[in-house]
Amino acid sequence: MSKQFSDLGINAQLQESLAALKISVPTEIQEKVIPVVLNQKEDIVALAKTGTGKTAAFGLPLLQLIDIENSNIQAIILAPTRELAQQIQNNLESFNSEALNVSIVGLFGGIPIKPQIESLKKTTHIIVATPGRLADLVKREAINIKNISYFILDEADEMVSALKEGLDSIIKEVPKNRRTLLFTATMPGAIRQMVNNYMAKDVITIEASMETIGHQGIAHQYVVVEPIEKLEVLLHFLNSKEGQRGIIFCKTKAAVNKLAKKLAINKFSSGAIHGSLTQGIRDRLMGQFREGHVDILVATDLAARGIDVKEVSYVVNYHLPDTFDAYVHRSGRTARAGAKGLSLTIIQEEEEENIAHFEKDLGITFKNYQKADAQSIEENNGLLWAKKIFKTKPNRNVSEDFKAQIKTIFHHLTKEELVDKILANYIASTKTISTTSDVSKKKKKK
Repeated sequence: MSKQFSDLGINAQLQESLAALKISVPTEIQEKVIPVVLNQKEDIVALAKTGTGKTAAFGLPLLQLIDIENSNIQAIILAPTRELAQQIQNNLESFNSEALNVSIVGLFGGIPIKPQIESLKKTTHIIVATPGRLADLVKREAINIKNISYFILDEADEMVSALKEGLDSIIKEVPKNRRTLLFTATMPGAIRQMVNNYMAKDVITIEASMETIGHQGIAHQYVVVEPIEKLEVLLHFLNSKEGQRGIIFCKTKAAVNKLAKKLAINKFSSGAIHGSLTQGIRDRLMGQFREGHVDILVATDLAARGIDVKEVSYVVNYHLPDTFDAYVHRSGRTARAGAKGLSLTIIQEEEEENIAHFEKDLGITFKNYQKADAQSIEENNGLLWAKKIFKTKPNRNVSEDFKAQIKTIFHHLTKEELVDKILANYIASTKTISTTSDVSKKKKKK
């Protein structure tokens, strides 16, 4: 029989909030973590894959443990990205209630710092922050974190590299007798080092379903392509997923921008998301993605942290990730909340040997994705061409006289005849282009 939140020690006020959110059965990580946070005093390292309810695992007991009579900041929750920090804050606010009356403040970049400084002058119990912005506020002496009781690191494996400087400066400020809760999907050497350096010796390690870190609901597939056909194979795949939401991962911001432009040219409902964009642009694009107005996000690894959208049908690795951890986080954007999903990796021949390493380290199995043949690619390009025409806005600057002359030429054709002729013209023009390309290749070889 499944446990209830009441069995874990969650109080009546929080149970009411959960009921209103239609959350009734705790996940495995919540079952294991919540009683330990509520009833014990030790530091905790919790390993769980993405999308398993980690926020509620630390958020629910934390809200219950806060002393609202104490006006000091009692807890800090750090997340690697603005999106994830905002998501955590929103989740905590949804669990919170008037009866609890816990004050939660979010501190992250991309938003003016002065309003955040002003908000800190009021009673604040919990801070949700990114390391950079919190370190900045500490340096300005705009915040006092010397009396906190709880220090939570979410997605900690992403904070031990690029964000380590800010994290170190924060850890120097927090009291040594704090309680630290560290949540991570993977356990690289850098995390182990952090545990040794910053956490108590009697730390409790909790694992939830780490043997299935590849996600039971995800089909892992890969396809081998020549460099020249990589984009066309991707476009063919995306066309087959029309109307479904997905995320495409690239290694760099430049690659994200380049691919996003190619998708826009081919009239795909898409947008680019990376760290160089302003917070306003990122928020607007994420809102459009969540609401279904944008179907495809092209993203870097770090920017995609915190994307928690249930209906993401697929993830595409347009570039093979550098680490196994990155693959876990990428693929974890799909198959959330018990759904099914596809993680497709597009690689070149020399990269194929890496697939076996990913399988061995992550305990997952990749299947071959059937690459579209030349005819299917050709037909798909024709469909994309037709969609471009369909979505092209009329040019209002064309003179009526010229327009009338064009109409006269097509006047006696039926709609079917016009389509046949336009299509024949398109096919002839593409064959001419491909023939010219083949000739130039042969000349280069000579």
